[in-house]
Amino acid sequence: MALDIFVVMIYAAGMLLLGWYGMRRAKTHEDYLVAGRNLGPSLYMGTMAATVLGGASTVGTVRLGYVHGISGFWLCAALGLGIMALNLFLAKPLLKLKIFTVTQVLEQRYNPMARQASAVIMLAYALMIGVTSTLAIGTVLQVLFGLPFWMSILLGGGVVVVYSTIGGMWSLTLTDIVQFIIKTVGLMFILLPICLYRVGGWDELVSKLPASSFSFTTIGWDTIITYFLIYFFGILIGQDIWQRVFTARDEKVAKYAGTTAGIYCIVYGLACALIGMAAHVLLPDLDNVNNAFAAIVKATLPDGIRGLVIAAALAAMMSTASAGLLAASTVLTEDLLPKLRGGKQSSLAINRLFTLLTGIAVLGIALVVNDVISALTLAYNLLVGGMLVPLIGAIFWKRATTAGAIASMGLGFVTALVFMAKDGLDANTPIYYSLTVALVSFVVVSLLSRRQVSAANLA
Repeated sequence: MALDIFVVMIYAAGMLLLGWYGMRRAKTHEDYLVAGRNLGPSLYMGTMAATVLGGASTVGTVRLGYVHGISGFWLCAALGLGIMALNLFLAKPLLKLKIFTVTQVLEQRYNPMARQASAVIMLAYALMIGVTSTLAIGTVLQVLFGLPFWMSILLGGGVVVVYSTIGGMWSLTLTDIVQFIIKTVGLMFILLPICLYRVGGWDELVSKLPASSFSFTTIGWDTIITYFLIYFFGILIGQDIWQRVFTARDEKVAKYAGTTAGIYCIVYGLACALIGMAAHVLLPDLDNVNNAFAAIVKATLPDGIRGLVIAAALAAMMSTASAGLLAASTVLTEDLLPKLRGGKQSSLAINRLFTLLTGIAVLGIALVVNDVISALTLAYNLLVGGMLVPLIGAIFWKRATTAGAIASMGLGFVTALVFMAKDGLDANTPIYYSLTVALVSFVVVSLLSRRQVSAANLA
C-alpha cells in the first residue's frame, strides 16, 4: 500500500497548498464568505457539483447500488434536480439580495426573531452535513489503510478543517475544482470501467444480477418520494448550497453553469450505482454493506491506481465536508454572533476563528456517529421539516406572519426529531409528519395573528 499512501499524501498536500493560496486571495470579509461574488462558469459549475456530491452521495450511492441496483441513483438524482431548480428559478432573485445566509431572507420578510430561530435549525443542518462527509472520509481511510477509526477521522477531517479555516470560500473554490476533476476521472473513467471489466462486461453484469437490479423503481416509490421531499427541497434551502449561489458573477453564470452541475450529479449517481452493482457481483458476501465502496476499490484496483481512486473518493467527501463546515461557521458569525455582540458585525479574523472552532466540533461529532446516510438523513429532515414551509411562504405568500413562521419552524423541527427518535432515521414518517405539522401551523397561526409589515417584498 506504500504507493497508494504516497498518492493520497500528495493529494492531501495539494489541498493544503490550495488552501494557502486561497488564504492569499481572501483579503476581505466578502472574499472569505462568498469568494468576492465573482466566479465565472467553470469555477461555479465545478464548485457547485463538488459541494453537492460528497461522502453520502459517493459511498452511500455505491451502497444503494450494491443493495438495490440501478435504482440506487435516485439519491443523486434528487440532489441534481434540486440544483437545476435552484439555479433556474431562485438564483436570480437571490443574487440581487447581496446577502450571506438563507436566514437573512427570513429577517427581510419577517423580523430578526425569525432569523435567529431559523439560524439554529440551519446550524444543526450544516454541522451534520460536515459530519456526514467527515464520517465517509474516516470510513474509507480506515478500511483501505487499516487505520483506527479515530485516527482516520482526525487525519482526513483535519486537512479539511485547516484549508477551510485559512482561506474560506476561496480555498473551497480552488480545492473544489481540483476535487471535481479528480473524482470525475477516478470514479467515472477509472473505477467504473475497471469494475465492469472485472465482472466480464455489461452482458455478464446483466446475467449475474436479477432483473430487479436494472429497474429504476426497485428501491421503492416511497423511498423515491422521500428522497425528493428531503434532498430536492433540502437543496433549495440549504445554506451550503445558497452560499455557492452567492459566489456567481451574475445570473447567467448561475443559470447555465448551475444547470450543467445538476445534470452532472445525475450522471454521477448512475456511475456510482453501477459500481455498487459490480461490487455485488464481485463481493457478494460483504459483512457490512456500508463498506461496499472501500471494499471494491481494495479488491479490484492495482497499487497506485487504487491510490488515485482513493484520492477521488476523498475529493468528493472533502468538498462537501468543507461546504458544511463553512456554512455552519457563516451562520454562527453572520446570524447568531452579532446578536451576542450587540449588533457588531464579524470581521475576517472572527470568521477564521469560528471556522476553526466549528471544524473542531464537526470532528468531535464524527467520532461518535457511524452511519453516513443516516447522518445525512438527520440533517435534511431537520432542515426541510423546520424551514421549507416558512421559507417558501416568505417568498410566495404575502399573508404570512412572523408568528406563523416561528411556529412552523419550531413545531416542524420538533416533529422531525420526535419521529426520528420513535421510528428511526431511515423511516419516512419524520419528513411526512414534520412537513404536515409545519404547513398547518404556518397557515393557521399566520391567519390568526396580525399581519406583519414585511421589511422587503420578495414575492
